[in-house]
Amino acid sequence: MSSAIETAIRGTITKGLTTVAGFNRARAKTTTPHPYLTGIHTPMTSELTLQTLPVIGAIPAFLDGRYLRIGPNPAGRPNPARYHWFTGDGMVHGLRIANGQALWYRNRWVRTTAVSNALHEPPAPGPRIAEIAVNTNVIGHAGRFYALVEAAGTPVELDETLATLAHNPFDGTLDGTFSAHPHRDPQSGELHAICYDYSDQATVRHVVVGANGQVRRQEPIAVHHGPSIHDCAITGKFVLVFDLPVTFSMPAMLAGYEFPFRWNADHPARVGLLGREAAGETIIWCPVDPCYVYHPCNAFDAPDGKVVVDVSVHNRNGYRDFRGPDAEDIRLERWTIDPARKTVTRAVIDPTPQEFPRCDERRIGQPYRYAYALEVPVGTDNLIGKTRLFKHDLTAGTRETHDFGENRYPGEFVFIPRSPDSAEDDGILMGLVVDTATETTELALLDAANFSAAPIARVKIPHRIPPGFHGNWVPTP
Repeated sequence: MSSAIETAIRGTITKGLTTVAGFNRARAKTTTPHPYLTGIHTPMTSELTLQTLPVIGAIPAFLDGRYLRIGPNPAGRPNPARYHWFTGDGMVHGLRIANGQALWYRNRWVRTTAVSNALHEPPAPGPRIAEIAVNTNVIGHAGRFYALVEAAGTPVELDETLATLAHNPFDGTLDGTFSAHPHRDPQSGELHAICYDYSDQATVRHVVVGANGQVRRQEPIAVHHGPSIHDCAITGKFVLVFDLPVTFSMPAMLAGYEFPFRWNADHPARVGLLGREAAGETIIWCPVDPCYVYHPCNAFDAPDGKVVVDVSVHNRNGYRDFRGPDAEDIRLERWTIDPARKTVTRAVIDPTPQEFPRCDERRIGQPYRYAYALEVPVGTDNLIGKTRLFKHDLTAGTRETHDFGENRYPGEFVFIPRSPDSAEDDGILMGLVVDTATETTELALLDAANFSAAPIARVKIPHRIPPGFHGNWVPTP
């Protein structure tokens, strides 16, 4: 861990660089409309509470909880010359589902200091590492709700109505930044995450949050260049660290770009296998061809000692368009990692561009059969623009498609099992679908076992919810 002196020095330097970056950001100009501030991404301007939403079809009676989804929604007016989709103020959208009804819909900004200032409110309590939008994931853990972000953010605790309670580093047990993508071990109930801090370009950390909501492990891992590690994966033996060539760029930061990470051809691409309770220096690094991974679907230990992980692979990122993801190719691949030979073998599961892969999270870290993903466009200036979801049968090697139809654009969908011991695809897939023709949104519920059929239920929301990032179903205890 860094000493108090090192932390103070880094903090002073970071404040100075942030001042320079802010000055240059304010001076930057553009006349080009920003694709993530216009059209389907046009931000909402108010917080709403809607009661008893209309439902087409029938919501299954076993669903009792909250569907939560978060994404960028600037509360102020960002400079489009330097704005990146990943940096907009976070807004959480939630629907309360119970007794076959959609009891309410709410949307609430996550109260960072910038949001509180924009809304003319006093700042929310709790410590901050840096002033950064909290906009990437929203989870339930240990009976509480948290909005999450990577790089320099602290978890923000929300109440049951989505109001911000406080910036809360797990009751003071977290010593640094957290991640947007912790993964819950279904056996222990613990969260595993790989966390980085853009002000410390030499270290990332394996952080474990216990089932009681308290951090019990913060293990440093040495790296170079400050890699952007958006997500991780776990198996029964390992946590996987994706150290790939998108790294912190000081010139980009000083130029005022809000997301200062760039493709770095000089940074070796590699995947690390760290024993879940092992020291950071024992990590096994395995080289891989240059690429970038935002999201793995799942990973598991093979009987022969190798590790298998399924990932959405971007050929490059952060190299030509600094407003959002800019890959020319995105494929669903299976990587087989051999820790003895330190090799990674890549095989294409599906060449169709797709992202946001999810599985039945009861199977996290274990062999599994079904993966669900969102088709996405490439070679455009917008990651949202396709109407289809995919269901992959990884055992049979087949793919099913659900097409929502013209002008209807889905986001990430999450799987909810019908019961704790139901079959792997016996349950509901749930997610938001935006209709650009009517400027409305639906929460769509699909029967996972009858994937291509029409939704079994559609909750009608009378306004457009801008596309966001990640969501989860949080059942009522």
